[in-house]
Formats: sequence, structure tokens, C-alpha cells
Amino acid sequence: MIRGKVCLTLKIGYLGPKGTFTKLAVDAAFNGEMKQSFETIPECIDAVDANQIDIGVVPLENAIEGTVQLTVDYLVHQVRLPIVAEIVVPIQQHLLVRPDFSGDISELKEIHSHSHAIAQCHQYIHQYIPNATIRFTSSTGRAAEIVSTSNESIAAIGNKLAAKEYGLSIYQEDIHDYPNNHTRFAVLAKNEEIVKVKHEIDAEKTSLLITLPSDYAGALHQVLAAFAWRKMNLSKIESRPMKTGLGNYFFIVDVNQPYDGVLFPGVKAELEALGCNVTFLGTYPVYQLNI
Repeated sequence: MIRGKVCLTLKIGYLGPKGTFTKLAVDAAFNGEMKQSFETIPECIDAVDANQIDIGVVPLENAIEGTVQLTVDYLVHQVRLPIVAEIVVPIQQHLLVRPDFSGDISELKEIHSHSHAIAQCHQYIHQYIPNATIRFTSSTGRAAEIVSTSNESIAAIGNKLAAKEYGLSIYQEDIHDYPNNHTRFAVLAKNEEIVKVKHEIDAEKTSLLITLPSDYAGALHQVLAAFAWRKMNLSKIESRPMKTGLGNYFFIVDVNQPYDGVLFPGVKAELEALGCNVTFLGTYPVYQLNI
């Protein structure tokens, strides 16, 4: 749905296929909407940009593995869409096998999953399945799908929804290395008014993209000072390559407060006076879900 048009049923896109954590987040946050899966993050973002779907939900950051770089880089370099909400969900990784697997865990030849899921379970794999070959997939849901159609002694790392969707058994629950495992999902839409999450807002946040005029001593300090003396709390600051040459970076800054007409314009003006370029990526509510 685009501003000015009427749409009775919203269409929400997510990183699929069935059984991904993104689908789990979408199911927990929304109801009544049409839902469409996409094989990759760029495909989902492109679909929002092309008005094929109204809302896109993509992973943004994991507490253990950090930023999902593909999401950030694609939003910065390829398609500029505003972040209109953030959904935070707990992540529980399980070892999934076919129901007819009756062997020992050491007999597993391959472990399939998304690179972030593999990394979140590194110690478990190292200790119990060190000889298995790691196969990276586009999502945890895709990994479960592969295992469900294979006759080999292989396993997937994924969630309970993936096990249910593809008829797999949970061989071992909670195999992630750290208990406080959460993922942030970005909700993207051209019209923020259409986004209705069925939960109470836990916090509000504003994200900015900042580029420096050149790499000089004290540049980052000056950027941070513009927020510090205004007593604006930053929950995250991360550098990413500009892709224009070695040593050229942009910064993603998350501020723990909604946009206002005083502090943020003041920050922008101060940074631009230093020669920085400032782009607001979104000011949005944050929803912490327990699923």
C-alpha cells in the first residue's frame, strides 16, 4: 500500500522460506496480513521498493554474531528505505534431524544452516560434531528443507517452527553457545502509518548514517561529542566500508530516543559544519517480543 491508496489486506514480505526466524518474528508481530517469503534479503528489500509488497521484515543484528552486514550495506548502497519499526525476538537454536534418524550424533556427515546460526552454535559443533562438514544455506528454514528431503545422515540448525514445517525431529534443544541470544529485525515500509504491530512499544530509537569528510585525527571524537554534550544516549555506533577504497568508512549510529525538532536538527547542523554528511535512516518504535 502506498500513501493515498487504499489496500484492504497488507502484504508482508520476509526472509524465507517457511521456518526461518524472520517468519517467526513476522507471525508474532502481525496478524491478518498476507505473507510472502523471499529467498534472499535483497529480494525482500527490492520487493518493498518496487511496491510488490507493503512491508518487508529482514534481520538486522544478532546479539552474538553482530550486524547482518548484507542488510545494512544493501539499505545504504542499493535501496534506501526507511526503518519504520524494530522487532527484537529471542533466538533458540536446535539440532534438527529426520524422524527416522536413529544413529549417534557423531554419525552426522553434514550440518546445514545459515552462517549466523552456525556461528552461534560453534562450541556445540566443535565439541559434539567436529567431523561433520558445514554447509551454509540462505536461511535456517532452507537448511531444514534440505534435511527433510535428503536420505543422508545430515542435520540442520534451526527453530521449532522449522522442525514443525518440514516434519523434522529435535535431536537436541538450545545448542547455541550463549543463553542471551536475540536478533533485531528491521521493518521496512514506504508508509509508516500502515505498520501495526500487535504489541506494546518498549522503546523508541532513531538511526543515522554519517560519513566523514576525510580521515583526520579526532574526526570520530568530534562526531560523538555532538551527541554527548546534548546528553543523547547512543546504543550503537558501527563503521562500514564505503566501498570507494581502503580506509573510507561510513558510520551507523543508533540513538535511544525518537526524532525531535530541536536536538536532532542541532546535531545535523553541527556535523555538517564539520563537513560530515548526515542521513536519517528512520525514527521508529522498538518491540521486544517473547516467543
